[in-house]
Amino acid sequence: MRTKINLTEGIFPMPVLMVATYNEDGSVNVMNAAWGTMQERGTVALNLTETHKTVENIKKRKAFTVSIADAAHVAEADYFGVESGNKVPDKLKKSGLTACKAEFVDAPVINEFPLCLECEFIEYQNNEYGCGVIGKVVNVTADERVMVDGKVDMSLVDAIAFDPYTHGYYRVTERVGEAFRDGLKLK
Repeated sequence: MRTKINLTEGIFPMPVLMVATYNEDGSVNVMNAAWGTMQERGTVALNLTETHKTVENIKKRKAFTVSIADAAHVAEADYFGVESGNKVPDKLKKSGLTACKAEFVDAPVINEFPLCLECEFIEYQNNEYGCGVIGKVVNVTADERVMVDGKVDMSLVDAIAFDPYTHGYYRVTERVGEAFRDGLKLK
């Protein structure tokens, strides 16, 4: 038997993405965006309204970064979502986190988050089915602490996911299967 529940913002789990840009004065702006995904291997889509300071910055600088939030920085990641860059000009400073310039785009990399995608702005879409920023991924970096034998170890990334039903954050750490292999047993 199934129970009917209320429609909410998304499907669980939703990634907790940290979208970073530079403000006009060069300070770092970071926002928390759970509504984002890869459209295809080299393209990021973020469902963000134009009222976000981040979107304004992306359009001006033509670049942004997307980092994966981790369990060690839940409070900071949540802060970047509950505080507006339109009201607080330097949220990064208040968070206590640090940043460096991305290698390939005019945007910051938040040092404490384990994975980062550097993106060039392609376009802003706004139609009846949604709105958002589309970007081309031009570089991906990982902190050495999450690398094992030259590969990212997702258990070390300790990524968090957003639960839109209860507004909780959850760890995404345990590997439970092998993609493109486990299902072959049923063929």
